[in-house]
Amino acid sequence: MTQRWHDFWRGDIGEWIITRGLRIVMLLIAAVLAVRFVTWVAQQVTRQLDVGFAESDALVRSEATKHRQAVASVIQWVSIVIIAIWVIVQIGDVLQFSVGGLIAPATVLGAALGFGAQQLVKDLLSGFFIIVEKQYGFGDLVALTVSGAADEARGTVENVTLRVTTLRSSDGEVFTVPNGQIVKSVNLSKDWARAVVDIPVSTSADLNRVNEVLHQECEHALDNPLLGELLLDAPTVMGVERIEVDTVTLRMVARTLPGKQFEAGRQLRVLVIRALARAGIVTAADATVGIVEDPAVPGAQAAEDPVRQQ
Repeated sequence: MTQRWHDFWRGDIGEWIITRGLRIVMLLIAAVLAVRFVTWVAQQVTRQLDVGFAESDALVRSEATKHRQAVASVIQWVSIVIIAIWVIVQIGDVLQFSVGGLIAPATVLGAALGFGAQQLVKDLLSGFFIIVEKQYGFGDLVALTVSGAADEARGTVENVTLRVTTLRSSDGEVFTVPNGQIVKSVNLSKDWARAVVDIPVSTSADLNRVNEVLHQECEHALDNPLLGELLLDAPTVMGVERIEVDTVTLRMVARTLPGKQFEAGRQLRVLVIRALARAGIVTAADATVGIVEDPAVPGAQAAEDPVRQQ
């Protein structure tokens, strides 16, 4: 048995295992360790960003933090791809593949992959410009118009890579959108946002008194413990927005922290309804006090796209 075992390792198979097989195993082990290290570093960066945000007094993430987390995710993905390509090349060198006979098949295969990978290349290029131009990052609230889809994808960004963007909607649904199919992106939480609140009142109401009550609420809005943390400055009464048969609609706007416009709008509506009730002013019974959503209504575009960059 000892002689047979000695002959095995001295033979062609044993020699191949010792020389080439062992190198291939070492390459695979090194690749696995490298991927684990890259993943660990990316997780540490993400964890540090999360801890820094949790320990700060900020209610929303800064633009730099969101961008760093997106960049960390992209670097992790690109590093893993580079490691995989390097390992494949090294294994091919160990096995001494002859590339001379692969030129013709590689040409045909390259042409086929070129046609088939057009969408992949488009996704990668689009993802690169999304990251470089800082269109949105981790934690942003966005609305994406996707090519070929009737409805837009709206939600909070959970992950951004060079190929796809992952969103989670308010219902908990997860959207995975290829970057190359994004026609338009609306960032609802970049730098600052604007809450737009429409207040419908009866045409018989005293508009001077209504404006006086609204201005008083705007002056004291920052003193509210809940609303004051969301606002960047005092709300502003824009005046009469539209007139209908039995309803006059006034508009109030306020600059808020990024992504907090809807919460601030709800708080503002509560304050306005209570203030008008104390003043004896009755709002329209069949109207909704809220953010305008009908694009056919003049001025509704400002409510649909509440975020304006400074």
